[in-house]
Amino acid sequence: MAVGTQGAVSSAESAASDVGVAIMKKGGNAVDAAVAVGFALSVTHPTAGNIGGGGFMVVRLPDGTSTAIDYREMAPQAATRDMYVDASGQVTKEGRIGPKAAGIPGVVAGFAMAHAKYGKLPWAEVLAPAIALARDGAVLDSFHAQDMGRALTRVGEYVKDPNSSDPELQAALKSTLAYFSKPDGSPYAEGELWKQPDLAQTLEAVAKGGADAFYKGKLGPDMAKKVKAMGGIWAPKDLAGYRAIVREPIRFSYHGHDIITMPPPSAGGVVLRQILAAAEYLEMSKLPWDSTQRIHLYVEALRRTYADRNELIGDPDFIKVPMAELLDTSYVGKRMAGIDPKKATPSSEIKAGLQLRESQHTTHYSVIDGSGMAVANTYTLNAGFGAKVVIPGTGVLLNNEMDDFTSKVGSPNMFGLVQGPQNAIAPGKRMLSSMTPTILVKDGKLRAVLGSPGGPTITTTVAQLVMQLIDHGRTLQQAVEATRVHHQWLPDQILAEGTLSPTISSELQALGHKVVTWDGIGHANCIEVDPKTSRLIAVADVKRDGGKASAY
Repeated sequence: MAVGTQGAVSSAESAASDVGVAIMKKGGNAVDAAVAVGFALSVTHPTAGNIGGGGFMVVRLPDGTSTAIDYREMAPQAATRDMYVDASGQVTKEGRIGPKAAGIPGVVAGFAMAHAKYGKLPWAEVLAPAIALARDGAVLDSFHAQDMGRALTRVGEYVKDPNSSDPELQAALKSTLAYFSKPDGSPYAEGELWKQPDLAQTLEAVAKGGADAFYKGKLGPDMAKKVKAMGGIWAPKDLAGYRAIVREPIRFSYHGHDIITMPPPSAGGVVLRQILAAAEYLEMSKLPWDSTQRIHLYVEALRRTYADRNELIGDPDFIKVPMAELLDTSYVGKRMAGIDPKKATPSSEIKAGLQLRESQHTTHYSVIDGSGMAVANTYTLNAGFGAKVVIPGTGVLLNNEMDDFTSKVGSPNMFGLVQGPQNAIAPGKRMLSSMTPTILVKDGKLRAVLGSPGGPTITTTVAQLVMQLIDHGRTLQQAVEATRVHHQWLPDQILAEGTLSPTISSELQALGHKVVTWDGIGHANCIEVDPKTSRLIAVADVKRDGGKASAY
């Protein structure tokens, strides 16, 4: 935990958090700091923070106005609805690993848009810390050294995969192995310095030429050529045509607080609204937080909200999302009316509440400056180290976000989500997400900045933080450290952290729930504003996956 009055940052990696505070000390605001942290994480947190991915940013200005920036990846123009389904009707691995899994990245465009609209410091100055970390090296902590070791294992396994026999792909994979290992081929250890000259050169080009240098210029066509040579489907026009989009945030009230969060193509804000509306309808706040009955009702609510999420939400630029109905508390109440307080409802009996005609590696960080400007930013490569391929000569890791589309109706993606045709693959379409960057406001004053990685567990993690802060009077530190549970409709099981009480686990099973234990759910790096002192209290979720909170 870190406490300050002039600025605070909480992120997944120590050096990146310190970069954000240093930028604010130089006179930068929260957006400058957020952009600097995002680029720094592309150097120091390669499992998720990389300019080859995409995400969402929610910004609240000191005057109380807010906006949402959508820089989610897009499907290339050569993408087709059934591109990951083979002749026998089975879903292939190409949407999860390798160059064909990569959507067109949006990070650079999103950060450039945020900086152009709200930043104070020069663009090059905001990128300078990330360039220095890449050029001069970043010291690896234990979490990131171990993570890079896992990356080497995964890439090594892919090298031996019969589907990766293409010479260009083999060369890129061997280059990727070299990228994440020492010159002698051995893995890096904690405390060692990791330098990335290729990424430093890429970031320098972006610092000089802005987003156009990444999407056009020399870099864009070069990346497209290399990805296609490896077996991907990128084309120069895909990169040149990418745009970040300003969207209207979802805003709603919950127990005297105003909540600002992300709209589609993230499902996060819709699901968060439904979860909290369900909590009000079922009066969960009257039950002890660590109680079987509250968790039972919470899980039953999740079962229904995720059925809606998976069947009804997609990219609003391509399909009609029934937002009015999904955000309507009376609709949510009707969905919750069938809950049995003494028995679990099988997910096989739950469908989406509306019938339509067809028409966990991420990273989150939070920033607040002394003026009250706040940024909640969540971005990702999808799985850890994305598609497991670095574009040679660039330091850019390919994402594997195409798996977030519905490759085949009825077939689960890598997170086990079974999604509908609303989220089918189409050229230029943005895949559905669970990212839920969220800002809390009380009586017109900033209260907290929240978010987490974790695939479909992101929204349930944020919901649990919100309810603990608002309904149970817990501090942010207590809320972040508390045991988390998750349910997503299908598969029909509760995911629970190992710290869940054995008694509660047994009682949930007696009600008909299946409980599966996970080591950790989410990685909530958040900041709260103390209601009494107005101090900024940054909390990093260090027990689950490292990170650091910084403030001054």
